[in-house]
Amino acid sequence: MRSNRAALRAGVSMAATLPLLAGALALGIPAAQAADGPSRDTLAGTKPTWATAKADKGATADSSQVSARVYLAGQDASGLAAYAKAVSDPESVSYGKHLSATQAQNRFGASKAQVTAVTSWLKSAGLKVTGTTQHYISVTGDVAAAEKAFATQLHNYTKGSKTYRAPSSTASAPAALDGAVLTVTGLDNAPHKASHSDTLPPPDAVFNNSGPFSSYYGSNIASTLPDAYGTKIPYAVQGYTGKQLRAAYGAGTSTGKGVRVAITDAYASPTIAYDAATYAKKHGDAKYGSGQLRQVLPSDYTKTEECGAAGWYGEETLDVEAVHAVAPAANITYVGAASCYDDDLLDSLGKIVDGHLADIVSNSWGDIEANETTDIAAAYDQVFQLGAVEGIGFYFSSGDNGDEVAHTGTKQVDTPANSAWVTAVGGTSLAVGKGDKYQFETGWGTQKALLSADGTSWTDFPGAYTSGAGGGTSSTVAEPYYQKGVVPGSLAKANSTAGNRVVPDISAVADPNTGFKVGQTQTQPDGTQAYSEYRIGGTSLAAPVIAAVQALAQQTRGGKAIGFANPAIYSKYGSKAYHDVTDNPTGSGLAVARVDFANGYDATDGLLTSVRSLGKDSSLSAVKGYDDVTGVGTPASGYIQSYGRH
Repeated sequence: MRSNRAALRAGVSMAATLPLLAGALALGIPAAQAADGPSRDTLAGTKPTWATAKADKGATADSSQVSARVYLAGQDASGLAAYAKAVSDPESVSYGKHLSATQAQNRFGASKAQVTAVTSWLKSAGLKVTGTTQHYISVTGDVAAAEKAFATQLHNYTKGSKTYRAPSSTASAPAALDGAVLTVTGLDNAPHKASHSDTLPPPDAVFNNSGPFSSYYGSNIASTLPDAYGTKIPYAVQGYTGKQLRAAYGAGTSTGKGVRVAITDAYASPTIAYDAATYAKKHGDAKYGSGQLRQVLPSDYTKTEECGAAGWYGEETLDVEAVHAVAPAANITYVGAASCYDDDLLDSLGKIVDGHLADIVSNSWGDIEANETTDIAAAYDQVFQLGAVEGIGFYFSSGDNGDEVAHTGTKQVDTPANSAWVTAVGGTSLAVGKGDKYQFETGWGTQKALLSADGTSWTDFPGAYTSGAGGGTSSTVAEPYYQKGVVPGSLAKANSTAGNRVVPDISAVADPNTGFKVGQTQTQPDGTQAYSEYRIGGTSLAAPVIAAVQALAQQTRGGKAIGFANPAIYSKYGSKAYHDVTDNPTGSGLAVARVDFANGYDATDGLLTSVRSLGKDSSLSAVKGYDDVTGVGTPASGYIQSYGRH
């Protein structure tokens, strides 16, 4: 599964559609741009594309209230991007020369003079400053004050079946501020959120897997079920454990000792400590040491019903248990957001960077690219760049809907995975055999066909597409330098002759049919709460697995931070560091049989038997070399040790 921001972001259309700055996100930062006149600097992307003349319903009432964030560009936006690139590139003389959080803030953050000047401008327009951080100034006020401050008119526009406020022209800031303003968010009030009274609800209803299962790939053949692809097929695994994943991805004796991994999601599971400890004990993972798992949480939670807070508990549980299973000695800090909205998720990422809480950050959430606006993209990229100069790498799941056509009707990638400043993690179907031996992987893409009523065939085999690893070519982010010469031109130039960012960068197991066993306290049918285990997948699994592998790799270099890993990841392309994953590793079609409870938790309402084909990811294909399902591939036995040579 994807996270609940992910689940909602991967489930419905939420945020305004607006193209990102094509050049700026390719290892640059969208700073304030030159305005039409000499007195203002335009803030690109602040007028959504849905705010059209046809959709215009007239001016917003002057007395209506606005809450906005004015993000600060800092003292040297272009220098920040340049230094982030230099310290991340193994070929650079500055490689690995990371700054402390304080040094980064002093060198690239907003100066006191900039903060004072921006604050004075906002107040002079009649806006009230409600908060100031290293990254932004938050304000409230009426529409009239906002229009005065940003030199635009706010109108009401129809978007789908609803009406939202938005600028009728691109917002701007006074040129006298000398580029101190990066962007502003909140002038339009369409939902900018991920996915799911303000106390946390109880856990979601229980989910259980039915059997039969395989204990390892191919161990239990479904001999009484129809053939698929000309042969009998195995039952799906009950769920891989850390021991099997460590063997598959070449962990060796590395444990991640001394390495700090952070995880971001919204909200926080109230049972995470118990669940994580119980799971580790049941599956032979190392016992958590004192302080090895900790949480950094907001003082209050908001929008719990709108965001589906309880659904995020399973995301945190999966992320924590997967990281510990693969890197059992790594320290884990969970940083929960107050809601699934972008502003709150940005706050969580900012906490990690401002306090340098970890060197590796796993993020299993995202949205479709069409829903990302330039203002939010600019704010995200600034945090990612600040992280890079400190030696912090961000790992984002690439999505669970393949090319997104079946889900949205449009071929597109997900965001923030599309950022040139993060590592996008794709997904595979993984076969681990007897004795924990790696057998093969395919790109994750599932087609599902149900067993016929008479039990003699699969209905409409191979069935309909259900899910798969997100990937493809961005329409808005320019091709980053580290992908040139590796990503085929047919992919890089799919949307423009100049070339664009292609995702993912690297991959790991994601297919729920070859997924990971996770343990979580859930609400049982009788209303009680109890710990239980189930198999799960999605690139929400792949991201923490890769984050854990990176922790193992960082340990091999004496704990020296890897930082933003993409330049290093691509520098190893074509070597024995990777399994080169394809959709047809055995020369014939692959599938598993799966039996599910019709009601999701027991056999009261019957069972559903289906065949799940592997390596069928919408229009995307895993082929030899780089591809837009698995990137450069998955970590092989040489991957972790390769970092020890830098």
